[in-house]
Amino acid sequence: MAVRRDWNAVAAALDERGWARVPNVLTAKQCASVRAMFERDALFRSTIDMQRHGYGSGRYRYFAAPLPPLVERLRQTFYVPLAAVARAWATRLGGDADQFPPTLERFLARCHAAGQKRPTPLVLRYGAGDWNALHQDRYGAVAFPLQLLVVLSERGRDYEGGEVVLVEQRPRAQSRATTITVAQGEGIVFTNRERPVRGTRGDYRVAMRHGVSTLTSGERFTLGIIFHDAE
Repeated sequence: MAVRRDWNAVAAALDERGWARVPNVLTAKQCASVRAMFERDALFRSTIDMQRHGYGSGRYRYFAAPLPPLVERLRQTFYVPLAAVARAWATRLGGDADQFPPTLERFLARCHAAGQKRPTPLVLRYGAGDWNALHQDRYGAVAFPLQLLVVLSERGRDYEGGEVVLVEQRPRAQSRATTITVAQGEGIVFTNRERPVRGTRGDYRVAMRHGVSTLTSGERFTLGIIFHDAE
């Protein structure tokens, strides 16, 4: 996480296509550490069986407060540059840029004032045949338009399949799907609800949903960093 990053390039990719790669977010050792957390019940506030709820197939667990230091550092580190993108997008869409203050502490204070006090970073585990349905992660009235995922397993060694799927819906157009393979320790920042796109008559809103394609073999762990807290 001490790697210097070109946040201007990340912002440009987000503007162009709604997602951006961020290499070397976690080392292999850090990935193994977070994978091991999945079995430590005391670290989590809830566990979701995806099939039971109609979300797909697999399990995910939401961290309890306080977050593990590694997860907290990621959330803090990524929020600041991504908040600049969120403010710019809000302005382009005619919204209030101040809803995304420059520090995570101030943004979470907004969440807590709205009754959203449960942390949302999570670890997801998929086995062979598991998948994640297309969705948006909102959790309440206060919502941040971007989130981060980091794949904790190595494709080709630990699992096959399991591509990240992003589906964009532009007004009066067919949906467009993008599939993304992600290296171990690599991050993907993506739009989790809507973003501005420049048109001939100015900016318009484009909605995006995300999911995961079916794992064909093995086991895949993912760390998800969502910046708003939940009701």
